[in-house]
Amino acid sequence: MSKLSLEQVKLYLSKVPGWKLVEDRMALSRTYHCRDFSTAISFVNRVAEMLEHDNQHVEIHLAGGTVTFTLATREAKGLTGKDFALAQTISKVS
Repeated sequence: MSKLSLEQVKLYLSKVPGWKLVEDRMALSRTYHCRDFSTAISFVNRVAEMLEHDNQHVEIHLAGGTVTFTLATREAKGLTGKDFALAQTISKVS
């Protein structure tokens, strides 16, 4: 899949509410706030199980009840349509 231009990325952002562009990394990021650590771990595990079936990997930062996902396609050195599809899928799990 080919790398999206900045203009394309900004257009695609409207399709993934809650996700933000990290311009200096050309990545998508979204933070979720769970009621406690246990709930956050459960959320991460649900996402991880789903991602494992699709053979996709993301950066996950977990601190207390806060989970942040950061998405980018390493091979493309930026964002592709695959990243936006993945953001939509993660949003459905929450």
